[in-house]
Amino acid sequence: MRRVLLVKTSSLGDVVHNLPVVGDLQSAIPGVTVDWVVEEAFTAIPRLHPRIARVLPAALRRWRRSFWRASVRSEWRAFVRELRRETYDAVIDTQGLLKSALVSLQARGPRHGLDWASSREPLGWLYDFSYAVPWDQHAVERNRSLAAQALGYALDKPACYGVAATVRPLPWLPAQPHAVLLHATSAERKLWPEAYWLELGARLGADGLTCVLPWGNDAERSRSARLAAGIPQAVVPEKTGLDDLAALLGSAAAVIGIDTGLTHLAGALGAPTVGIYVATDPAATGLHACSRAANIGGIGRMPQVAEVRAALDALDR
Repeated sequence: MRRVLLVKTSSLGDVVHNLPVVGDLQSAIPGVTVDWVVEEAFTAIPRLHPRIARVLPAALRRWRRSFWRASVRSEWRAFVRELRRETYDAVIDTQGLLKSALVSLQARGPRHGLDWASSREPLGWLYDFSYAVPWDQHAVERNRSLAAQALGYALDKPACYGVAATVRPLPWLPAQPHAVLLHATSAERKLWPEAYWLELGARLGADGLTCVLPWGNDAERSRSARLAAGIPQAVVPEKTGLDDLAALLGSAAAVIGIDTGLTHLAGALGAPTVGIYVATDPAATGLHACSRAANIGGIGRMPQVAEVRAALDALDR
């Protein structure tokens, strides 16, 4: 076994959850070379891992919207040419969606994926080999289990993300310790009330922490501005790329976030991280195998500010 291709294209949290597969492969198959296909917006995540040889950016979301354009079809052909530059001993699709299966079909090498009962879309017939992976496992362990079955090794070590943020100066960030409040998500049902964020931010500020409120779109920017207006010395940065966000999260004294990809990235980077869950099950997609992280709440259970504070205090012990 010389070279393996991982296909996990999106979303941000799912890409983070796939990182431990890289360490598993390196431990089980010394000297193996690992490449990764990922959506162009998320290339910074696999590039954080020192053992990824080649990151292949795909623009599946953008291409799908306008595949009728000659320029888009040309981009697709260039992507396929680059993908086929290597012949793989195994192509492992841990995404389990039609888009990732179609990418796998373009690669050179035997294709491995989830069987019809283990994925959201019945795609087992598109792979050379397919495997059963229980739905009741955490997303991280599902990825690891699929790769282990595909290549025939045992999972005898805990998951390890294997990434660290590069230290870099952020001109807009004050010198004092900072906490990152990840209040934003595309799913409104996952949101934590703004009044709770204001109370938490005030308490963190009183502890000497500068609260930073990143955002990704106009609605999130407006919410960041509203929250910052009620939190002394809070910072709303300009729109920030994933490289700088990783540096921000990796150097934070505390990260508090709802169920969103950046919260998972903070946990993977080893920042003291509290994940707030109100509409999803942390047993399935919560912070997992992180060195300094805690999940609070769950489906139909709204965590209170005091619970967040208690979880942060416990991480500091």
